[in-house]
Order: sequence, then C-alpha cells, then structure tokens
Amino acid sequence: MNQYFTNNENLKSNIKTIQFTIFDETYILYSDNGVFSKDGVDFGTRLLLETLLMNEMQGKVLDVGCGYGPIGLTIKKRTNCQVDMVDVNQRALHLTEKSAVKNNLIVNVYKSDAYENVEGIYDFIITNPPIRAGKKKVYEILIGAYGYLTDNGALWFVMRKDQGVKSTLKDLENYYNLSIKSRKKGFFVICATKKEKIVDNA
Repeated sequence: MNQYFTNNENLKSNIKTIQFTIFDETYILYSDNGVFSKDGVDFGTRLLLETLLMNEMQGKVLDVGCGYGPIGLTIKKRTNCQVDMVDVNQRALHLTEKSAVKNNLIVNVYKSDAYENVEGIYDFIITNPPIRAGKKKVYEILIGAYGYLTDNGALWFVMRKDQGVKSTLKDLENYYNLSIKSRKKGFFVICATKKEKIVDNA
C-alpha cells in the first residue's frame, strides 16, 4: 500500500482544489491522491497553526513534511518569515508550488526525506509528523530537528494522545525543554526548545 509519506509516481492523479479558512483568511490549496488529508486540512494541522500564530514569529521557518502546504503557506501569509518547505513526496511538493502561486506567496520548496537535503539552521521547525511512517521516522524528524535549530529556536509539532504523545514527550525530554501549548479533542500542540546540553541516559 502506498502512503502519503512515500513517493509513488505511478499513483493516478486527480488534482482538485480545496478551501482552507483560518484567521478569517481563505486559501485555495491544490490536493490530489497520495497526499495526507487530501479532502481538507485536518484538525491537528489547524490547531497547530492557530496555536503557533498566536505568537510573534520572525526569522527562518522550516516546514517538515509539508504535504500540500497548509502550514508553511499560512505562516508565510501571516508573517515576514523566510519559509522553506520540504517533503519526501514529489507530488506533495508539486501541489505546494501550485498553491503558493495561487495564493501569491513566495516560499522555497524542495524534496528532502526529513533533513536529508536540509542545509543551515532555523528559528522555527514546524511539523505535523507522519505517524503512519512509524516511530523511527517520527523521531528522526522530532529529535533530528535539534541539529537544525538556532540556539534560541523552537520545534513546534502536533500529536494525538492515542498516537503516543506522552511517551514521545518523555523521550524528547533528553533533548528539549517541552511545553504543551494547547490541547483539544485529543490533540496536543507542543513547543520544544533546545536544552543547552543533551542528556544521554543510554
């Protein structure tokens, strides 16, 4: 079975537009088969954005696993940040580029499996991690963010309670100072800032 976190070039395409309204602004986004939440922006992503954008954002932003683009494009629309967006799914990247043009937004979109092709460091790394890809990949994104954040940077992510958020937070404590910024309908929005020294409990 092909999943949204893979790159399946043989999957039949059926591009469509969806409307996404947040903070009284409506975005036209392109979606297709083989991408996450293809029929509309999911609740977790919306909660993440609503919580994150209550805070002032400046600097460089990396949207990891961008899908068809709701997180990075919303941030670009509402802030002056430089926004880079990466995904392993080539179809998702194409959709993001189309959606950026449709909404008159300039972002940098490129293919990367987690941080494989990422260079430089960021003030914010944002992700709705691909739970179905498995714990190893999720941790590659969440723990791997440490090496791509500025000293005062922050990793923001959303995860459902039944997806193991409590055990994930326990594992992340070795790397980050963690704060639950919002919780609703079983979803937790987490802000993680770098600890000065990584604790190794191995």
